[in-house]
Amino acid sequence: MNVPASDTTSMTPGMVNAHHHLYSSLARGMPAPLRRPNSFPDMLELVWWRLDAAHTLESIYWSAKLGALEAVLAGTTCIIDHHESPNAIEGSLDAIARACSEVGVRVRTCYGITDRWADDGSLQAKVSPLSAMTKGATRGLEECDRHLRAGNDAMVGLHAAFTCSDETIRAAAELAATHNVGVHVHVAEAMDDVAAGARLAPYAAADWLLVHTVHLDRDLPGVIAHNPRSNMNNGVGYAKPTQRNNTVVLGSDGIGSDMMEELRLAYVRLREFDNSSSPNVVQGWMDNARAMYPASLSDRVTWRYPDATNPWHAVFTTGMRVERVDVHDETTDSLRTVVDNGTTVLVDEDEIRHKAATAARQLHQRMENS
Repeated sequence: MNVPASDTTSMTPGMVNAHHHLYSSLARGMPAPLRRPNSFPDMLELVWWRLDAAHTLESIYWSAKLGALEAVLAGTTCIIDHHESPNAIEGSLDAIARACSEVGVRVRTCYGITDRWADDGSLQAKVSPLSAMTKGATRGLEECDRHLRAGNDAMVGLHAAFTCSDETIRAAAELAATHNVGVHVHVAEAMDDVAAGARLAPYAAADWLLVHTVHLDRDLPGVIAHNPRSNMNNGVGYAKPTQRNNTVVLGSDGIGSDMMEELRLAYVRLREFDNSSSPNVVQGWMDNARAMYPASLSDRVTWRYPDATNPWHAVFTTGMRVERVDVHDETTDSLRTVVDNGTTVLVDEDEIRHKAATAARQLHQRMENS
């Protein structure tokens, strides 16, 4: 979209976060891990799996609402979310969808099916491909099916191959095909999941969303969701997305939803790998995300910077502020203002932050008590 710049502002379509974990919005300030993580599986077990296991439907709602609030304030109008809450599965996707809708943000969510929680409630850091599908995985599959059958914008989720049996991977692929949607799955994020390519190859399709692919050892059909900030934070390596033939989109992997900032970081990380690359490459990744979520193209984000449409400006200009966000309403075929003068219109930002902080304290206490 080419909109003439004024002296102080410019306009772009809505930003898209192509891989988010809205349940992590309440993670900030959570209790320290019981011991220092020494590996990627340690990080999952000691941090993120403690967090998602402590969620309730109430905390999921406030986490999603805070995440949606922060997204729209940063110009992100569409989120592709990957959710997990093993002790609050049923109704979790509705809670996320309701929270985002109230803020004025679109969401395409899924439940991340996994066998890592055995039927006796114990945690398995790695799952045998030959094991049977767990009750928890079945419930996650049913949540995806129920949400899709209700007519919601959604995908079928898998956590990752290394925490799923072959039976579960096959069941997720079959459910996605039934609903004519893709599978949203973490792929070879770390070396611990290096076998993902071989295990997913019989099922992967062009509409799958392949997240990370840092250590993917073969070509797979699907769109790659590149999350450079998260990959750097977890120390898992660089995905080298320009070396693959897949369409590439940008995500945050749950570390906020300021996609203009994510675009800048993606650019400097790319330049560290290949200093011949230009800002047009990462702008192309954002354009791909908008094509994947085409409703974003009808939204309007007004930036307090005259050249936000120019990637050669955007990647070098930190602190560009969002002045206004107008989201296209398909029912009325008109624009609805959801942010004006840098603050939300449909919801009370102070109220959301206050109630989310309360939910976070309760969530963190449950983590301490687990």
